[in-house]
Amino acid sequence: MKIKGTPLTALLLLALALSVSALAATEFKSMWTDDLFVPAPGFEKHMLSEWFDGLKGTPADNPVYIQKGEEPGGTVLILGGTHPTEPAGMMAAVLFLERAKVSRGRLIIIPQTNIMGYSHTSPQEAHPRSISFTTADGGKRTFRFGSRLTNTLYEWPAPDIYIHPASGQQLPGKERGNINRCYPGIPDGSPTEQMAYGITQLILKEKPDLSFDLHEASPEYPVVNAIVAHERSMELAAMTVMDLEDMGIAMRLEPSPKNLRGLTHREWGDYTETMPILMETGNPVQGRLRGRTDEKLALTGVDKAYVVASALGRLYIPYDGKQTIEYRAGRHTTSILAFLDNLDLLFDDKGVSVEGVPNLAELEEKGLGFFLSPAGR
Repeated sequence: MKIKGTPLTALLLLALALSVSALAATEFKSMWTDDLFVPAPGFEKHMLSEWFDGLKGTPADNPVYIQKGEEPGGTVLILGGTHPTEPAGMMAAVLFLERAKVSRGRLIIIPQTNIMGYSHTSPQEAHPRSISFTTADGGKRTFRFGSRLTNTLYEWPAPDIYIHPASGQQLPGKERGNINRCYPGIPDGSPTEQMAYGITQLILKEKPDLSFDLHEASPEYPVVNAIVAHERSMELAAMTVMDLEDMGIAMRLEPSPKNLRGLTHREWGDYTETMPILMETGNPVQGRLRGRTDEKLALTGVDKAYVVASALGRLYIPYDGKQTIEYRAGRHTTSILAFLDNLDLLFDDKGVSVEGVPNLAELEEKGLGFFLSPAGR
């Protein structure tokens, strides 16, 4: 069978293909622009390469923000963006970065932990490229959505099997691009392993007393609306869970599995002296039951399929048709503030006092954007 055509038709098809390619390339490169952060007064910006110089000049180098209070005390580390597809974790860290006033001790914040995951989106997931918020002055703040894994430009080719260097645990090869499977990291490993190594070195040298890794999980995942604590963190975590329950915030408390390696709640506790805490909120954009996946879903959590799943008893969180980012980020900020109160009670020389960070009630009342600094500040 012959297909008839003309040179003009061929040129038109070629022009169309080039136009589509140019549009795709423009959208792809738009994610290479760093997000804007407006740190609160008192924060100093550093780079992760200051703790591991092997990262200097590489895509794995990452901003680290430190604020020191006037009174001596302990040190607390907050990581957002371990998985860029879990935006409430990043936004909770950003709220601390842009609102916190530290009067005692030190606060260290890495808002986008896997910075290399923010330069692309996950194939076949139909995720949005960004999410936006309206600030109190009517302006707009936009943050990239990203992918769960490091951009394959930096992690290519992935091995068939990823063998965790410290334990020999075997995982699918793509998990080498998941920084929360790479701790404590190695200095001569892949970019993601080197980034994990840099964070471990920061913890070893700065000696945070308490360290948070902020996450989200699908509503059908058992470890959701939960705190996962290393055995060294368990007493502090149990006190905090009781306080949160008194506030009407239900929270599961899960022990860190000793045979699940490479994660913050296990490796930070085993390789450093910090008390590690991993927290999960429930986010429909993470789940397998979701329908249309867009910015609206990431911000509101509204999904008809999850309404049905909730009615059938298939979810591990209460679900009333929404799971807003204010609610999810507010669970994180309120939990961290409760942890800080209890840190001071258990260890009076390690207290860290922070003011100005909105809690769950304030975020739900005024909206997350209200607490973000104007872009032009």
